[in-house]
Amino acid sequence: MDVFEAIRTRRSIRAYKNEPVPEESLARVLEAARLAPSAGNRQEYKFIVVRDEKRRRELAEACNNQSFVGDAGVVIVGCATNPQRRYAFVDVAIAMDHMTLAARAEGLGTCWIGAFSEARVKEILGIPDSVSVVCLLPIGVPATEGVMRGRKSKEELFPNETWPV
Repeated sequence: MDVFEAIRTRRSIRAYKNEPVPEESLARVLEAARLAPSAGNRQEYKFIVVRDEKRRRELAEACNNQSFVGDAGVVIVGCATNPQRRYAFVDVAIAMDHMTLAARAEGLGTCWIGAFSEARVKEILGIPDSVSVVCLLPIGVPATEGVMRGRKSKEELFPNETWPV
């Protein structure tokens, strides 16, 4: 699958089959994050790979009881290791989005998770206070294809030359 096909067909998946994520596929997804650009090439992030079912279930509870988070075969927790830096959160988001597209190309489903108790996630995973948890990404074998939601028109999103009046 080429990158444009992955972009066109990626959906937020909230239902996963009870199947493990193939290790070869996961390795390619993680490699996509490793190769992502970052401001000044500083790469001030870590991505905790959570496979353990008990921990995944605890993370689901920390994500406002979104049970599908625990149903995914893997949960990636994106962390900014120097959160005081201006672009830290953007860098994590870029790498996480690389993972969403690589996962789609591997036939896997993902869903960005931004609603969670950071304190609880830190407690579950032993993350130090000096680190910020930016987002979580469940990855699994999709049980559904997901639904394409409406998108704004090109005219609404891409004004030419100046801010629209």
